[in-house]
Amino acid sequence: MPDALDMMTQDGATAAPARRPIPGQQAAAILMLLFSEEQAAEILARLEPEEVRQLSEMMYTVADIGAEDINEVLDMFIDKARNRTMLGYKAEEQIEGMLKRALGDRRAETMLTKIAPKKAGGGLEALKWMDPVEIALLVEHEHPQIAAVVLSFLKPEIAANVLQLLPPEAQEDVVFRLATLGPVSPEAVETIEALLVNQGAAPRGGGSASSSGGTSDAAAIMNIINKRESQRIIRAVTKRDKEIARRIEDEMFVFADLIQLDAKDLGTLVRGLESKLLVPALKGAEDKLRDKMFGCMSSRAAQSIADEIADRGPMPMSEVLEAQRAVIQVAKRMADAGDIVIGGGGDEYV
Repeated sequence: MPDALDMMTQDGATAAPARRPIPGQQAAAILMLLFSEEQAAEILARLEPEEVRQLSEMMYTVADIGAEDINEVLDMFIDKARNRTMLGYKAEEQIEGMLKRALGDRRAETMLTKIAPKKAGGGLEALKWMDPVEIALLVEHEHPQIAAVVLSFLKPEIAANVLQLLPPEAQEDVVFRLATLGPVSPEAVETIEALLVNQGAAPRGGGSASSSGGTSDAAAIMNIINKRESQRIIRAVTKRDKEIARRIEDEMFVFADLIQLDAKDLGTLVRGLESKLLVPALKGAEDKLRDKMFGCMSSRAAQSIADEIADRGPMPMSEVLEAQRAVIQVAKRMADAGDIVIGGGGDEYV
């Protein structure tokens, strides 16, 4: 219990309750209102569309704050500014360099395609601000390759919405082209920028080339659209190129995605796996997933697997990845048989 003296001021009056700290988003909105219109505009221009929307909404709610709140926000800003470091300076170049040294150019490029944030250069920045319907109308009469390039510059959620607005036969072609898309030529970027200019959406940006697309992008979109549609598209891609279709499916559900299974389905999967497969697979698993899978076992079985993992010591990454792929294949067979439910996007009810 706090000391009574702590609750009293010097003249004997009860002290005011401690102020709650101002939430970060609210503090950012207050700070924006302290800037000049020109300064605030420069900041907003660097944000994502959703960030601009949220911040703008918040600014309307804090327009009548008092001097005490303003001082608190300024103190917060100064503290954060004082603690900033240069760690993030040219971080992209550093990450790319270390990955290429560790994995080699080809494997590093594959990984960077999956994990690096997407960037749209020049005039293509306008795509981020457009509604999916507008983007679909922009590309529906263009060559499917142009549509594939456009989707490669969009976030998976937006790209999935755009794809579903296209005719079914076009969807199949666009997904195939997206999955096989390599480095995008400056000419292709210029074509898209010209379309945007005609729509009054963007100035020309110089048509800089960029490396985009691939089976990872296609898989990310397939995971968002409903299962029936994704299966139809995968079947169509399979007719054109079985290997591309297989790679898309492999990336639609990977070992780390097992964390999304509910306890019942994960338990069913775990009971169908032998320890010789579980041990190397769990050796390279994230702690959260490993704990969740252990939670689906009896305490004795979980301890046995944990002991075996510890006893095995370091394992070759190739062995770990092979075991994880084998676990996913078992999961897919169970899903096909209706024993468990995995992956799939969209709302489907029966």
